[in-house]
Amino acid sequence: MKTSKTWFITGASQGIGLELVKQLLQNENNVIAVTRNSEKLKKALNIDSAHLLALDMDITNEESVNKAVNEGINHFGKIDFLINNAGYGIVGGIEESSASEVQANFDINVFGLLHVTRAVLPFMRKEKSGTIINLSSVFGLIAGAGWGIYCATKFAVEALSEALDQEVKPFGLKVIVIEPGYIRTGFLSVESVISPKNTIDAYTELTEIRRKHQHDIPGNQIGDPIKVASTIIKTALLAEPPLRLLLGSDALQYANYKVEMLSSGIEQNKEITLSTDYTT
Repeated sequence: MKTSKTWFITGASQGIGLELVKQLLQNENNVIAVTRNSEKLKKALNIDSAHLLALDMDITNEESVNKAVNEGINHFGKIDFLINNAGYGIVGGIEESSASEVQANFDINVFGLLHVTRAVLPFMRKEKSGTIINLSSVFGLIAGAGWGIYCATKFAVEALSEALDQEVKPFGLKVIVIEPGYIRTGFLSVESVISPKNTIDAYTELTEIRRKHQHDIPGNQIGDPIKVASTIIKTALLAEPPLRLLLGSDALQYANYKVEMLSSGIEQNKEITLSTDYTT
């Protein structure tokens, strides 16, 4: 007899989140799919399944998050896998980005992830079983002009995930950080990537970066969302999954560049680094 697993997925109405929901339902998994607009999700899926529980949730509101998590557990009895997928980008310079714009990005990409994780963990700890999959990005490893704020949120996800993995391992829980490159979804659309309201003309490079991401890259991303979603699911089901997983040849290229940059910088400054110890 097949035992269905239960997956809790945030940001489920579009992109990788939606593709994950589709593939999981095809294999008769239970899916608690949460989004700001569950009707949009149901319309996109266009299916009626007893394995699907679509819920509205405000990821920035702990009360809303706790309600959705409890409703999901009451409906299916458990949560085996949490996929923290919700997030969006802001493409703009550090000086251009207002305090409220930065706060809003962190509220969803970081604090929202924390709200959901904290809500799910007590149930997983009680069961001594569960896997948390956090959608980061290769830009959680390396930052570039115009993406400083978004990258900062993903750097935070990387650090939180690394620490969480060590904290929950004694309970039999697992943590996976997914680090994709560019994926051919609607992520670069106005719904998922915004620009600061007050741009600064002096930053001509940033103007070109925005133009490139609005017009040149969309539709040409190398990452296949179907393959990405399938790989995330297969990785989550491994008995011993990796803590970090890069997805895409571009992700590998960026990550290797960062490793080389770090190694070179460490070696070049090694003498200075060692000179600050107490002399014994």
